[in-house]
Amino acid sequence: MSLFASAAEIDVQAFAALCEQPVNVADYPHAQEVLSRVVIYHAETLRSAMQQHRVELMSELHGLFRDGPGVLVVRQAYADPAVIDRHSEVFRQILAEEAANVARADHFAKAGANQRIWNSLQKVAERSPDSFIEYYANPLLGLLAEAWLGPYFQATAQVNVVTPGGQAQQPHRDYHLGFQRDEVAARFPLPLHRLSQNLTLQGAVAHTDMPLETGPTLLLPYSQLYEPGYLAWRDQRFIDYFDEQAVQLPLNKGDLLFFNPGLFHAAGTNRTADQYRIANLLQISSAFGKPMETVNRERMMLALYPPLLKRVEHGELDEQGLQAVIAMSADGYSFPTNLDTDPPLHGMAPQTGQQVLEQAVQERWTAPRFAQAVEAMQVKRLA
Repeated sequence: MSLFASAAEIDVQAFAALCEQPVNVADYPHAQEVLSRVVIYHAETLRSAMQQHRVELMSELHGLFRDGPGVLVVRQAYADPAVIDRHSEVFRQILAEEAANVARADHFAKAGANQRIWNSLQKVAERSPDSFIEYYANPLLGLLAEAWLGPYFQATAQVNVVTPGGQAQQPHRDYHLGFQRDEVAARFPLPLHRLSQNLTLQGAVAHTDMPLETGPTLLLPYSQLYEPGYLAWRDQRFIDYFDEQAVQLPLNKGDLLFFNPGLFHAAGTNRTADQYRIANLLQISSAFGKPMETVNRERMMLALYPPLLKRVEHGELDEQGLQAVIAMSADGYSFPTNLDTDPPLHGMAPQTGQQVLEQAVQERWTAPRFAQAVEAMQVKRLA
């Protein structure tokens, strides 16, 4: 079997066979119950187990994310709702300030349909350090992150406010490969598809009560087990299956929802007339997602562009050679970036340095024009 899959090889029946497995609550001895095949924990149970059986607990949680249903809920993770309310007030202040100044875009929903705060982690830390400290002092966040990613993880956070009448997202997988087009994902061997799941953990803190009519996240347990799933989530057969089989759980303010990023999921439709569904979305990254050296690729691009363009114009470099130089010199990945100033306006990911360099060569930009484009890209990506 080839280690490279294509969209033509995906099989919805094989997907369904994985997704329809039952969940045995006995496999998760620290859990409270299983609802709709989602494992439910109580915060106090986890806090107690952290002190007495930490290794066993983390093994249980890791296995749940990897081989189990892939999704869990922690009830009453924030026992004091005032902590959530104070943090929500900081969110409201930021949203009010940004309303007129920030371009709104989203990865899996229509731009502007919901309210977003990109990089809520840094913005809250700078605006209200006390609120940041009391909110992120919750040890359950670190427990779940370390159980999946190991130590030295890095957190990011984005606020999502689904307004009354806000429509459901398209079912999808998440960062990393979930943010790539099918033709790009197909270029990665399947072991890297599996690795993508292990590089991040998706989570959310409920900042409002979320009854079903407000559209809490739709979830498809066990869907992370389908290896070519990063090539499947746009396929209409898989979308139809998701629409038929996905589950939703009501959440209360202060609950946590965490899942493997390979799990098929989607924010639901808010069918209410007056309730805003607010969640702080946590995307926590492995420590290993970093290069060894710091390289100023923008300076490399500026130095290389004039002779690169000259060689192409004189027929001294064919397309294959051009692509090889671009791959070795410019940054081919959209992230990390500042999504306020560099939003995904024309897809799920902002333009990369490689794309800018290739466009400049193909369109025969002058060196000053290319330099302006590189500078503009740098400014947009700055935090």
